[in-house]
Amino acid sequence: MWSWVFWRNALERAAKTVAQSLVAVFGAGAFNLLTANWSVVLATALMTGALSVLTSIISAPIGPADSPSLVPGPVVYRNEHEKG
Repeated sequence: MWSWVFWRNALERAAKTVAQSLVAVFGAGAFNLLTANWSVVLATALMTGALSVLTSIISAPIGPADSPSLVPGPVVYRNEHEKG
């Protein structure tokens, strides 16, 4: 969790989450660009980003090393006989 790789991946996930929440708010048709309450829209998006970072931190001791993911990495086989 203390490596640059972990934080780079966690921040990438958070940025994607913020972008997705912005698209979801506007895609829901509840707002348009001219009449949106931007403080609410941005606060919602930033809160989802913060929650994404917290999820990555909580996942750190469970998933693979230097990864904010709970999902293990791909299995690498040395030869065809190991696949079973």
